Amino acid sequence: MITIPYITALTTYFSYGLLFAFGQLRDFFRNIVDWWKASNLQGYAPICLGLEDFYIRRLYLRIQDCFGRPISSPPDAWFDVVERVSNDNNKTLKRTKKVSRCLNLGSYNYLGFAAADEYCTPRVIESLKKYFASTCSSRVDGGTTALHSELEEVVADFVGKPASLVTGMGYVTNSAILPVLIGKGGLIISDSLNHNSIVNGARGSGATIRVFQHNTPSHLEKVLREHIADGQPRTHRPWKKIIVVVEGIYSMEGEICKLPEIVSICKKYKAYVYLDEAHSIGAVGKTGRGVCELLGVDTADVDVMMGTFTKSFGSCGGYIAGSKELIQYLKYTCPAHLYATSISPPAAQQIISSIKVILGKDGSSRGAQKLAQIRENSNYFRSELQKMGFEVLGDNDSPVMPIMLYNPAKIPAFSRECLKRNVAVVTVAFPATPLLLARARICISAAHTREDMIKALEVISRVGDMVGIKYFPAEPKKAQLEQGRTKVECSYSYAMSLSVSVRFNSCTSSLLESLKRSSLQSHARAWVCLVGE
Repeated sequence: MITIPYITALTTYFSYGLLFAFGQLRDFFRNIVDWWKASNLQGYAPICLGLEDFYIRRLYLRIQDCFGRPISSPPDAWFDVVERVSNDNNKTLKRTKKVSRCLNLGSYNYLGFAAADEYCTPRVIESLKKYFASTCSSRVDGGTTALHSELEEVVADFVGKPASLVTGMGYVTNSAILPVLIGKGGLIISDSLNHNSIVNGARGSGATIRVFQHNTPSHLEKVLREHIADGQPRTHRPWKKIIVVVEGIYSMEGEICKLPEIVSICKKYKAYVYLDEAHSIGAVGKTGRGVCELLGVDTADVDVMMGTFTKSFGSCGGYIAGSKELIQYLKYTCPAHLYATSISPPAAQQIISSIKVILGKDGSSRGAQKLAQIRENSNYFRSELQKMGFEVLGDNDSPVMPIMLYNPAKIPAFSRECLKRNVAVVTVAFPATPLLLARARICISAAHTREDMIKALEVISRVGDMVGIKYFPAEPKKAQLEQGRTKVECSYSYAMSLSVSVRFNSCTSSLLESLKRSSLQSHARAWVCLVGE
């Protein structure tokens, strides 16, 4: 859980309140002006109404230049960002012919396959020549090629399941599959921070939905126990089916799912596990097989494995992997398979080729090097940001690193200042996150070099100081530590020399005193002897 500092929460609420008050004032005067104008929509209900429309007009449009920035090159470590201008206070943006070469910290290009690759690219070009860009048909009509069949076999083998089904869009994989798996009389228990595609899929299923605290297995067990005991609403009959839905790496938090504990609880209460590995498959694990490999979970204990090809594989689409009976059932019932156009053949070839590189089947060790590089880059970048004093969410090995901004004024300030310095970042705010928890989401790639990351860290640190988002004290740098250590050693040496000199002086004075005493005693003894004689 994120603990917001009291002052930060207060100023954030104040900023949103100020924006809301001025927005309402402007809407009041706008309504007065519009009242005098003739309308062609008399009798129609407003098509855009409510707080969503107000939020877009009065808050989002002010900073829309920070979102949806067009690019004109592959999303590699560096890419070209098209510059835009506005002549109406950001209501509309027009593209210019100018581009800025920027360091890419926003794309999901985790393993660097989104740019030209020596193994993947030639094969993708060949598949384009052979099959062209689209099948122009669904899988059950004329949309299944040899590439689609090969892709499903390769994916099933890669994730460790008997069979798989691929779709043309990652978002649809969740939103179309969940309503097929469960319906009325079933119970979906979802992590509170699951992706919107899971939320919409669960709502469309008609099943009862309950939420457990983010990544908290103990609360999951409590929710399961209570609802199994109560049964269905009103009738209290046993649930027809219970599915627990979690993500491998949470896309807005960068946290890795506590999968071993969750699987253990689901086994105990006989609930199915649905795992979304959109951000973890290909990016974590010794051989890139996701959180199951990373955390030592047997894939047989995960009933439904979902993932996308848009992150680590440099392509598009998604997959569902499970038992042969499950996949066969989905092929007859899933609308994404029955009605949607099948995944593009060149995109399918890109996925097949990238998986072969990851597994070393291309005859090289580039896949292992990429996996080692993304792990090293992610952990280095995260640790350096934390040393600078930023509040960074997430776990080690995760390539997703949210930097907390909180205040709405800091969202455009951070994004624009980074872009001025040729670093492109993604900022995220409400409704994608809770109102108070705006953030900048950094995505690291294996394509980034150490020089790229050092430049990014320098820019982010400078902008962070300017915007005021270093909420923790920064660790002293190595040079400062060495300088401080030298000063301490010098002070210690000086103190020791003083101590020695003091002790020497005291010893000297003691010696002189003793000498004096001894001389006096000797003189006294001599006087006594003399008198005695």
